[in-house]
Amino acid sequence: MRSRIERAQAKADGRAAQKNSGERPVATNRKARFEYEIVEKLEAGVALTGTEVKSVRAGQVSLTDGYVSIDRGEAWLWNVNVAPYDAGSYNNPDPKRKRKLLLHRREIVRLATKIQKSGGTCIPLSLYFKGRHAKVQIALAIGKKQYDKRESIRRRESDREARGAIKAARR
Repeated sequence: MRSRIERAQAKADGRAAQKNSGERPVATNRKARFEYEIVEKLEAGVALTGTEVKSVRAGQVSLTDGYVSIDRGEAWLWNVNVAPYDAGSYNNPDPKRKRKLLLHRREIVRLATKIQKSGGTCIPLSLYFKGRHAKVQIALAIGKKQYDKRESIRRRESDREARGAIKAARR
């Protein structure tokens, strides 16, 4: 039989292992779900430098204006702001530089054809770590019209009111 301290230590180790093994979201693009209708999602690796990884782990990332473009058979992530690492040296990379997305060739070709056919765009939804690798969830998206955005707001407010009414009825 294990002691109380051993059981507590095992429980804490289990929680730490679960935290380190799963996906830890670092940044999300909440504006994207309002501005665009998401058609398809895809996971891609991101090529980062050493100081950029440290900034991303600290959560100093903004995906708001980011988009994905495909040039010469390679996928690139543009306009994602990774703040310079404070303890980095004078050679920190540019915060808004383009970053290469790590995808298989057939995934890039399929994504490029879908972008051309649908007339949509490809945007980043979230940036996270899967194990020790930085990943970004990208989505093929089509821009919403103004009336679609208003409908989203109406639906969100009605859901909020319904939840409040249910909560009030339970009291």
